[in-house]
Amino acid sequence: MSLLSILLALGACAPQPPVLPDPVETRQPITFSQLLAMPRQAADHRIAYGADPLQFGELWLPRTGGRHPVIVLIHGGCWRADLPGLELMDYMAADLRDRGYAVWNIEYRRIGHPDGGYPGTFTDVAEALDHLRTLAPTHGLDLRRVAVSGHSAGGHLALWAAGRDRLPPSSPLHARPPLPVRGVVSLAGIADLAAYRATGPDACGGPSTIDGLVGAPGTEGRDVFADTSPPALLPLGDRQVVISGALDHIVPPTFGQAYAETAAARGDAATSVVLAGAGHFELIDPTSASWPRVVRAYDDLLK
Repeated sequence: MSLLSILLALGACAPQPPVLPDPVETRQPITFSQLLAMPRQAADHRIAYGADPLQFGELWLPRTGGRHPVIVLIHGGCWRADLPGLELMDYMAADLRDRGYAVWNIEYRRIGHPDGGYPGTFTDVAEALDHLRTLAPTHGLDLRRVAVSGHSAGGHLALWAAGRDRLPPSSPLHARPPLPVRGVVSLAGIADLAAYRATGPDACGGPSTIDGLVGAPGTEGRDVFADTSPPALLPLGDRQVVISGALDHIVPPTFGQAYAETAAARGDAATSVVLAGAGHFELIDPTSASWPRVVRAYDDLLK
């Protein structure tokens, strides 16, 4: 699939029947281009967590004193280098900072970057999250109250990050001790790589994108999903809120619902929320009618 066709697919909005009437949008679902056309604020600090130019995060700090709960944001973009990066999360980062949260919005190497894909994409996310231990004393971060959250491909990485203590010791992704988190808020997350590869829409480029991230199934003598796909790591042992838009044709809500049901069946406190009238990008747009429900998920975890 060409880049143009991917962009068109990501920007389109094919309505589907709403699942829950909470809340209802009165406008058409937006595209990422429309989101990025809005004015956005700047983070307080850009900080490297590794030596590669793409191993950095942006830290947003509340103006109030004291120690602040932390939300780690992981952007989406189909894990691809040729689609937008952490700037997609600037809008929600600014809003959450104004609500008293410290926000660590991370960049990472993606498919198409040197050392992107397996294992680099995953180890970058892990190193960025654990770097909060270094940042906490200087910036007043409360590491007893950390939530990890991601959108789309970043929703997958957020759930994966919460399950790192479940990784098999034989995995190149295994590292101890990972920073504990209180829970995960996955926003339109591609939670199950195998399911999305098998039956997901082609908006991200189809199965070849998943193969570019983790390797093609049946190759390299390993189960490519065993240490990369959250269902293989269940139970994560953390609270999980999986929020989807009923009009999302990029990651249809059935994927989030199925993952949450599986996680709950394995003993996790996992909840699926489907927002009527919302598409893919409303979930990271603080001006949308969906945003208060997203904020409530963070508040429930951290306050």
